[in-house]
Amino acid sequence: MTTTAVNLYLEGNFAPVREEIAADNLKVIGELPPDLSGMFVRNGPNPQFPPIGNYHWFDGDGMLHGVRINNGKAEYRNRYIRTRGFNIEREAGKAIWTGMMEPSRGNNPYNFPKNTANTALVWHDGRLLALWEGGEPHAIKVPSLETSGAYTYDGKLASAFTAHPKVDAETGEMMFFGYSFAPPYLKYSVVSAGGELLRTVPIDLPMGVMMHDFAITEHYTIFMDLPLTFSMVRMQQGKPGLMFERDRPSRFGIVPRHGDNSNIRWFESPPCYVFHTLNAYEEEDEVVLVACRMSSTNVLTTDMTPGENEGDAGRLYQWRFNLKTGTVKEEMLDDAPSDFPRLNEQLMGRPMQYGYTGKIANNPMPLFEGVIKYDFSSGKSETHKFGRGRYGGEAVFVPRPNATAEDDGWLVTFVHDREADTSELVVVNAQDVTSQPVARVLIPQRVPYGFHGAWISEEQLAS
Repeated sequence: MTTTAVNLYLEGNFAPVREEIAADNLKVIGELPPDLSGMFVRNGPNPQFPPIGNYHWFDGDGMLHGVRINNGKAEYRNRYIRTRGFNIEREAGKAIWTGMMEPSRGNNPYNFPKNTANTALVWHDGRLLALWEGGEPHAIKVPSLETSGAYTYDGKLASAFTAHPKVDAETGEMMFFGYSFAPPYLKYSVVSAGGELLRTVPIDLPMGVMMHDFAITEHYTIFMDLPLTFSMVRMQQGKPGLMFERDRPSRFGIVPRHGDNSNIRWFESPPCYVFHTLNAYEEEDEVVLVACRMSSTNVLTTDMTPGENEGDAGRLYQWRFNLKTGTVKEEMLDDAPSDFPRLNEQLMGRPMQYGYTGKIANNPMPLFEGVIKYDFSSGKSETHKFGRGRYGGEAVFVPRPNATAEDDGWLVTFVHDREADTSELVVVNAQDVTSQPVARVLIPQRVPYGFHGAWISEEQLAS
């Protein structure tokens, strides 16, 4: 049975595209910089069949949209991520799994959750991984975007795998975690630069929480025990299993990178939720975290009626955790609603001057009308606007080869023109964000709104 009520996450540019295509020699308005060479890939939800019952935007099968740029020319392809669940449903010719807003039906013979691999991407150890925080990553071939299969580090993967692992550009190490609604509620892992899963340790939490992101510094890893909690007791009472508890404080745990639960330190601050961190770094006795903070969230605990979450939009905040005194200082950096923060990832875990977030439109749906560039040294910001009736997504920073300035590079994202119902890849000069894009690559089919992207350089593609 499919739902008859209008679901706005299946309409307009949230609606899926079903065709997988490849096209080269795309039309470019403006000029692609000659030294911009590599591939932009973005992940997102794209149900291959009409969903059963209530559909949540987070439920759709993962689909990758990729634009490869070389010598001023561009080509596009999109491919479904062929997970185990995707293949089972493809063979059946219909949806079998229900989504997160729908109770599971008795006629599903499969007793495992469907890993959609639909959220984000990470490049590490010469490999592109598509991520979904409830399960294992999937390895993706580039530039073809074909799925190699689930990736479990030679069977050593002992937890789920966050959609937001952190790669230290200086050491090459990758840190990730997996959360669970059954004990142990959190496991923390470190992968060597050569791709070996070195260790996984449990971190004690009082109860299960949804932990979407975390942060690293040069020497520490920061976990967020925020009050979006899971309770089986609540479920047995007919209440929501996952709920934002407004009277429960936020806790931030800081652990040495190669430490464990015995040397983690917890700091408390007022209740909030953070979907995405921008970066963290060390400054004298303090660990500084910059992230998009929401005062609360019901994004996963209602039927996602558009408009309900307007007061819960992210805003850029900074926390300072003093490792000597144990004090916390929380400060709003900007009251403009924004999320999907990114930075020049060569500075992941180190002090940065610049950061970029998606500017949230004044609309009940999660739409981004531009990109905000923050200069943390001056406290100022500038905004690139996509234009009237044009909405984009997360802007990924692409450093110019051999650049010496932190912001010398480009911001790339897909933009949808609502009136024309067309999509394009927009390339913005990161040092001049208020100007028109330097290039707009016209995509031969609509690219639905999605989640997170990655830039794979020409050198990485060659490897």
